[in-house]
Amino acid sequence: MAGALRWAAGRWPFVEDEVAGLRQLVRPGAICLDIGAEYGLYTWSLSALAGPSGQVHSVEPLPGPARFLAATAELLGCANVTVHEMALGERIQVGTMSLPRRRLLPVHGRAYLTEGASGPGPNTEFAVSRPVPTLVQTVDTLRRHLRLRRVDFVKADVEGAEAAVLAGAKETLLRDRPMLLLEIEDRHLTKYGMTAGELVAGLAAMDYGMHRWRDGGWVPVERVTEDCRNYLFRAQ
Repeated sequence: MAGALRWAAGRWPFVEDEVAGLRQLVRPGAICLDIGAEYGLYTWSLSALAGPSGQVHSVEPLPGPARFLAATAELLGCANVTVHEMALGERIQVGTMSLPRRRLLPVHGRAYLTEGASGPGPNTEFAVSRPVPTLVQTVDTLRRHLRLRRVDFVKADVEGAEAAVLAGAKETLLRDRPMLLLEIEDRHLTKYGMTAGELVAGLAAMDYGMHRWRDGGWVPVERVTEDCRNYLFRAQ
């Protein structure tokens, strides 16, 4: 599965190019968080790279994708994958996911946490959405609850709530200095009162440098551009 995803990266539109770059970042024994895992595009690649001595904690608040992740992990024999049906944010609370629908089918990849959002943002394109209650935890509380010795890699794709996830991970970022792969798009960030520039500046203040996947390598960049939505942050 991981090999197929690496091959498909850059060839198939639903497999993000950055999947191919995970091999340069994740080593055997790594402890990884896949936040906003949906159907496991990153989970399965991280599982293969971390190996039996590593761990992948796949965080997905929507019941359907979460059940799919758990069943697929068992089917594939991914013993190092643990699925957590919850959202991660700035604080512990009971929250609500807004799940849009298109032609009566749920669009899981565009669901967002309504807490902290001023409105649907670009999800106004969907005529119908339904609320899905979810528990919201923080990265720091999850790490303490699981008694993780460290966190090496964090991928977060949470439709604009990335800043809230980072705010709830402050202890982990300062202690472990994990690599971060974040989706950053102003169209989603705006509904949470955030901009791409502000998010990048906040990480720069914590001495994180930004990179993007280009021509088979992670290239340092200074700003977010419209032709790329996933960015890697490494502690300097």
